[in-house]
Amino acid sequence: MINKTVATIEEAVEGIQDSAIIMVSGFGEAGAPSLLMEAIIDQGARNLTAISNNAGEAYHGLAKLISEKRVTKVICSFPTGAKRAVVKDLYAVGEIKLEIVPQGTLSERIRAGGAGIGGFYTPTSFGTRLGEGKETRTFDGKDYVLEHPLHADFSFIKARLADRWGNLTYDKSARNFGPSMAMAGKTTVVQVDEIVELGGLNPEAIITPGIFVDRVVQLDVPNYISG
Repeated sequence: MINKTVATIEEAVEGIQDSAIIMVSGFGEAGAPSLLMEAIIDQGARNLTAISNNAGEAYHGLAKLISEKRVTKVICSFPTGAKRAVVKDLYAVGEIKLEIVPQGTLSERIRAGGAGIGGFYTPTSFGTRLGEGKETRTFDGKDYVLEHPLHADFSFIKARLADRWGNLTYDKSARNFGPSMAMAGKTTVVQVDEIVELGGLNPEAIITPGIFVDRVVQLDVPNYISG
């Protein structure tokens, strides 16, 4: 019997090795698997590389994991949050590496990783510091930069609903990078609001099929946004 659900958050984050590459969904607070990030602190993994749109918010979730100095490199579009600039502070004193990627390019690099694409050309960043040292080509008189796909040992995402097969639905824009990250990770771990019975999800509404999901845990999430 296929059953992707796990009973505890400790089971959800088992096996994360030191120096692992992790992807973390979220657009600001929306769709961020904050409790999974904080569980990694107790799990003990160190020297992580984190790939995320932004490097967490305030002092919870990914930002807390970074503050605890478990992350040595961040690949993101926005390293500073609305409430606290954890990565900026650590970067200023040389305690973390930072790779800035334009948001559209970041999204496509993740998608390329999940789709098995070896690379792609984009005009974004050509002639800027973000494009320095990268291969370039000209197509139809326009200059492009070669970008490479992103992969992860573990992808951590948040969804609204799941069934025991790991099929997922999301809550509006909280979907953000979740579907592509689920495809780009060797092991995909999902924090959900509710696990429903098989048949409880509208097949037409399933965004991420269970084939891309390895572990699902139901968690009650604090309301960080209004708090």
